[in-house]
Amino acid sequence: MVGATAVVLTTVAVTGAGLHLSQSQAFFQESPKELVDEVWQIIDRQYVDATFNQVDWRAVRNDYLNREYSDKEEAYEAIREMLETLDDPYTRFMDPEEFKNMQIDTSGELTGVGIQIAQDEDTKKLVVISPIEDTPAFQAGILAKDLIVKIDGQSTEGMDVNDAVQLIRGKPGTDVTLTIQRDEEEIDYTITRARIEIHPVRYSYRSTPTGEIGYIRLNQFSAIAAQEMREAIKELETQDVNGYILDLRSNPGGLLYSSIEIARMWLDKGKIVSTVNRQGSSNEEVARNRALTDKPLVVLVDGGSASASEILSGALQDNERATLVGTQTFGKGLVQSVRGLGDGSGLAVTIAKYLTPSGRDINKEGIPPDIVIELTEEQRKELQKDRTKIGTPDDPQYVKALDVLNQAIAEEPNDRASVQTP
Repeated sequence: MVGATAVVLTTVAVTGAGLHLSQSQAFFQESPKELVDEVWQIIDRQYVDATFNQVDWRAVRNDYLNREYSDKEEAYEAIREMLETLDDPYTRFMDPEEFKNMQIDTSGELTGVGIQIAQDEDTKKLVVISPIEDTPAFQAGILAKDLIVKIDGQSTEGMDVNDAVQLIRGKPGTDVTLTIQRDEEEIDYTITRARIEIHPVRYSYRSTPTGEIGYIRLNQFSAIAAQEMREAIKELETQDVNGYILDLRSNPGGLLYSSIEIARMWLDKGKIVSTVNRQGSSNEEVARNRALTDKPLVVLVDGGSASASEILSGALQDNERATLVGTQTFGKGLVQSVRGLGDGSGLAVTIAKYLTPSGRDINKEGIPPDIVIELTEEQRKELQKDRTKIGTPDDPQYVKALDVLNQAIAEEPNDRASVQTP
């Protein structure tokens, strides 16, 4: 999936990071020290801040190259230490397994059983958020809210979500046994892994007192997100909806080109985003008169809306194309370049910052919604425990977005010109 010029804004430990996937590979001759130096060289050439966040980067090189490394693991540890001196959570080293998982997460396709899992905040147990339709887990009968207590007989008590994902994923055609606790009963499900396609877009046609609307939830800017968004808008346009709610809550980011393409589906003209590198050179992306609709639009955002989500919502807000409802977004305004290294590991380097059309640098600031609707802790936990309530009358932020949209629809002139769908 790694393309020559694909740009990613993807989830890391905290949240999204803008990634630029480069085809050029840093090959080295099985020398751990050469790998350490290769990483140093890449940072030296590309890092966004010429002062390296006030770090003497040449002294760092001397320190780490004067050490001896007996194997790759020692080199990996040294590289992570070296990068920590930059105090930049988005400039990070990925060992081969982590790099492979990053590529899987942004490709929209993986191999496994087809469930979304999380760790319960209170009990720390692994809980099934939902099985993905038409996957082995769905067909086996795994249900939302099921607790995974064992994986192939191994207890999941205290297990990190990422470790659990590693155990559940595997080659298509192989089996994994999940021990599920449902109420007081424990059930073993032996499931055959398959290739799973993750659909980032969910949409529906809804009737409201003031007319019909389209609700579109986008949970990740993956490789297929733009195509699915285009299909969703076109289908809802054929059903003559009067307006749209676009839900970007808890969307941590994804591919940058995907966010730009999706912005062009809503915007006929105007800037979308600009990126500025350490030389001060700016690259600007603009709309191309190809909007699929000009009907009223409300965008739902929250503190989990990061990176590519902020590029899209910032572009729509600055161009006065949409009203943003919810809470302040995460504040991730940096772009990373990601490249593979010769042993299959990878490196993400912050190479630029991005600005919204009006020139806002939202890093660590986030984007303030036009209308703030906070959820209580109880409401937030309720939606987290039962995700089927998201985008329903049981979701206070959605209810407010619907109210705002209905008001915008009511104020629309009746003789509005329709936008031709190419």
